[in-house]
Amino acid sequence: MPFAVRVHATGGPEALVYEDVTVPDPGPGEVRLVQRAIGVNFIDVYHRNGLYKLAKLPAIIGSEGAGDVVAVGPGVDRFKVGDRAAYAGPIGGYVQERVVPSDRLVKLPDGISYETAAAGLLQGMTARFLLRQVYRVGPETTMLLHAAAGGVGLIACQWAHSLGATIIGTVSSDEKAELAREHGCTYVINTKRDDFVSGVREYTQGEACDVVYDSVGKDTFPQSLDCLKPKGLWVSFGNSSGPVPPFPLTALKGSLFATRPTLFAYTATARELQENASEFFQMVLSNQIRIEINHRYPLTNAADAHRDLEARRTTGSIILIP
Repeated sequence: MPFAVRVHATGGPEALVYEDVTVPDPGPGEVRLVQRAIGVNFIDVYHRNGLYKLAKLPAIIGSEGAGDVVAVGPGVDRFKVGDRAAYAGPIGGYVQERVVPSDRLVKLPDGISYETAAAGLLQGMTARFLLRQVYRVGPETTMLLHAAAGGVGLIACQWAHSLGATIIGTVSSDEKAELAREHGCTYVINTKRDDFVSGVREYTQGEACDVVYDSVGKDTFPQSLDCLKPKGLWVSFGNSSGPVPPFPLTALKGSLFATRPTLFAYTATARELQENASEFFQMVLSNQIRIEINHRYPLTNAADAHRDLEARRTTGSIILIP
């Protein structure tokens, strides 16, 4: 019988319980996947602690994984038994085996490992829609990227660098600053030591940024708005320090724009999902992006992964091994 990590009541990392579960046969349009690697993302923390409400409890959290197709349900023609596949989105990933809707799966190209897919697909597709769709980053772009040494951050640094952008990144240690620079960040600010608003103003000689990518939330707001040019865009896509408090529209001084995008809105259809994943895989296969898997934990130790992630002791990507 497969084992999973489930949440019976929302709370701290201790709320993650390792136990056996029953996995059904795939129904119409579904695929059963034996997982080889499972991605860990901050959205998992939000589901565990209740910031993002789960549909029902107990629940298996986790939104990313990769493995082998072992059964297909009626009406599935895109996958067959033995295919290597990955997903980023359908909740229920902290488990050895699971059933996934086939239109939420992507095939793994030759050259993309299970671990790379599980560690990078959600974060890579996030970087892609942020840089290619929410704001079209190019050589003329000056951008501020918070948490530049995190999972999304390291991928976004490399991707934005390949597009010719000027990237100002924030980090919380000198070690992370060096990591961000190694991945293409143009200028790095250690927020434990320096004020990032002053740093941005000094580096840009008062010009400020075209766009701010903010996955931190409470600790970087409203200061992030002070880093934007008139008509600049603030992109809030995470809350690692807590949610952004309500604010009046008058805070968007200088005709600023604000958006709260989600990956799921940008991969809502099977076609959008395939396009997003394909471009990410191509960036990896062409060596323009490398996925840094700096932390591996057994599935049984998922709580330790959450503790380290919340304490900002991690860099790059985190995976669980079933």
